[in-house]
Amino acid sequence: MDSEIQYRKELNYLYSLQKHGIKFGLSKTSNLLEGMDNPLYGQNFIHIAGTNGKGSVASFLSSILQECGYSVGLYTSPHLASFTERIKVNSSEIPQERLVSLIRELRSIVVTEEPPTFFEAVTALALRYFAQENPDIVILEVGMGGRLDATNLVAPVLSIITNISLEHQEFLGDSLLEIAEEKAGVIKPETPLITGVKQEAIQEMFNRKCQENNSGIHLLGRDFDFRQQPEGLEYQGTNIRMDSIHPGLSGEHQSQNAALAVAASEVLNSKGFNIDVPSIRSGLQSAAWPGRMQIVKNDPYVVLDGAHNPEALLALTNTLQKDFSYGKLYLVLGIMEDKDIEGLLEIILPISDYVIYSSPDYFRALTPGELESRSQAWNKEGATANSIPAALDMAEQKADSGDMILVTGSLFTVGEALTYFFPVEFAPDNT
Repeated sequence: MDSEIQYRKELNYLYSLQKHGIKFGLSKTSNLLEGMDNPLYGQNFIHIAGTNGKGSVASFLSSILQECGYSVGLYTSPHLASFTERIKVNSSEIPQERLVSLIRELRSIVVTEEPPTFFEAVTALALRYFAQENPDIVILEVGMGGRLDATNLVAPVLSIITNISLEHQEFLGDSLLEIAEEKAGVIKPETPLITGVKQEAIQEMFNRKCQENNSGIHLLGRDFDFRQQPEGLEYQGTNIRMDSIHPGLSGEHQSQNAALAVAASEVLNSKGFNIDVPSIRSGLQSAAWPGRMQIVKNDPYVVLDGAHNPEALLALTNTLQKDFSYGKLYLVLGIMEDKDIEGLLEIILPISDYVIYSSPDYFRALTPGELESRSQAWNKEGATANSIPAALDMAEQKADSGDMILVTGSLFTVGEALTYFFPVEFAPDNT
């Protein structure tokens, strides 16, 4: 059978598991890993939870560690165009033929009567791949929450919680503190925690849990800090002080993500890793994370950002207003139906001149018509487009030199935009 056909067949099996929805718990993932020779043993893990910035911190850290000569595994979600983006070693995506082999191994141990969820299955095969490749360190991004997330079977050398805001209340809890309690599940015995949370009550709760686990805690604003200066980012930590840093990821909010990565580097040094300041600087500068404040054209500007909750979208709009000068803003918007729709609209619509309501090809996406209907209160000029490519065609026809086209609302929306602009580099799986 042709290798491409094999790849699509096995990937279709994985996607078929999405019908089982989201189910919290560790037992099924644990059973899968047991059937795959317990791939957790002998690995060094960094575990990253939080509402926003997980992928960016992971990207910064991966880049820094590679600059220091370490081999680095990276597990993130979701992907933008191709499934293989989720699992990387030294920035190289898992080869399709390896993925086919791993999925077949997974299928051989799945109990048909009790199938895993999509994320449980993907996490298990990712951990199996890392065990086979044996990188020096593996960076794992939490899927949702922390305590009962499929990734939370690891015993990391370092845990990171980026920040906390309201998200996934139907799964994680109605209040910030309840959500933070779930994310605090990544705090492990005698494993230091680095966090950028600013809410005092959450800091106190994290402090208490770290004391219970005999784990040190490194708080942004107390143990390390950063400032944005005209000449670049400035960092002050326990043993490292740096200035004139120019992170490769754009946006004011990326300064905090970069600072978390530098703080992580300090802690890793104390655990026997050898991470020097020149490598930190070059690693931050060379970091790349597509679909996050990504400028794909300059005149008119075309900016892609996967912000999908109010906190992330507010950071995006602040960056646009501070760092860019443009005429009209043409907004291409596609949002998942389970997000805080009104919260997103009230942030982005007021700064937009023309809105193209659209929808990525994903089962959870809000329809263009429904999105337009829920935007009526803002009385914005606009239109609907049944696909992201059609929306981008419309935006490029309307925008003049000096204007901006902003594509946002979901990583799925941004993923299809990346395929539109870079059809080879971001070719979709087409399963």
